Amino acid sequence: MSGIMDLLQGPMGQMIIQGVGSQLGGDSSKTQSALGAAIPMLMGALKKNASNPDTASGLLEALNSKHDGSILDNIADIFGGGNVNEDVVEDGDKILGHVLGEKKEVVAAALGKQHGLDMGSAMNILKTAAPIVMGMLGKQTREANVSNPTDLTNIIGNMIGGHQEAEQHSSFIENLLDQDGDGSIVDDLFNMGKKFFGK
Repeated sequence: MSGIMDLLQGPMGQMIIQGVGSQLGGDSSKTQSALGAAIPMLMGALKKNASNPDTASGLLEALNSKHDGSILDNIADIFGGGNVNEDVVEDGDKILGHVLGEKKEVVAAALGKQHGLDMGSAMNILKTAAPIVMGMLGKQTREANVSNPTDLTNIIGNMIGGHQEAEQHSSFIENLLDQDGDGSIVDDLFNMGKKFFGK
């Protein structure tokens, strides 16, 4: 089973990085760094959803239907020409609403502060990464014929596992989602992030 962070190291990952970087007008190293944090953050949020009986069934249904991994076959079309397909970005926004809920802006603010990005750029990275992450998870779910949330949680753990930094980012977001803050805790989250990101 391939790890989630392996994505950014291959040709597909480089295409994603270049496409997102061109759209944001930033350098590719900063884009890669931010994506390298955003992807396991999203995986951590999905793991949190998979372990919650109230949200697990809906997530599994989405993975078995719309987010089945087919998006991975169209990376060149999505990220070609220096622009990210708007339908993908809109889909990403909906995904963030489902998996992060009211914490969406808090997560974007923490990601942006950690990587020197403004709020809009950080949010766009999350919106772009979300459908890719769901696609990868959907592909693994289909290949493993997953039919229950416990197996789904295990698959997410395996996809994150083996990469210490990814596990730290994932744990960071899981802790964030456990917070009861209303968005005013960005500085606290940033300080928490220093521990996980090694800054």
